[in-house]
Amino acid sequence: MKNQEIVYVDMDGVLVDFESGVSRIPSAVRAQYLGNEDEIPGMFALMDPIPGALDAFRLVSENYETHILSTAPWNNPSAWTDKVSWVRRYIGETEETPAYKRLTISHNKNLLRGSYLIDDRKKNGAELFAGEHIHFGTELYPDWDSVLRRLGIG
Repeated sequence: MKNQEIVYVDMDGVLVDFESGVSRIPSAVRAQYLGNEDEIPGMFALMDPIPGALDAFRLVSENYETHILSTAPWNNPSAWTDKVSWVRRYIGETEETPAYKRLTISHNKNLLRGSYLIDDRKKNGAELFAGEHIHFGTELYPDWDSVLRRLGIG
């Protein structure tokens, strides 16, 4: 039986390899946005999944009520649609898929209620999240295997 606790999973740096998108941008464009690469139009559509992340997301979704919770740069409107397109492309777009209508974009992650937030940063409200922040990419949770073990499914 599926656990009724809610798990939120961040995109960039947790499901999505941000640097893979940056590397696909022509150097002249990267130079224009130096220090603000997340504002490059269309870049979020170019990113690859982090190895193992999609399988882990599906496994978490089989065991918990799971949602994707991401922040999109305010000055890059294409990022908002790119993130939806990325989820549809890599996780699925039909009702039977684990992320169907389960993407929330917010600059205040602490406003959502749940048991766990898997996020690689403490910004945008992650540090104030009322549940447990599983700080992805840290010494305690360096990869998806460690996260799955923490959730009791790995």
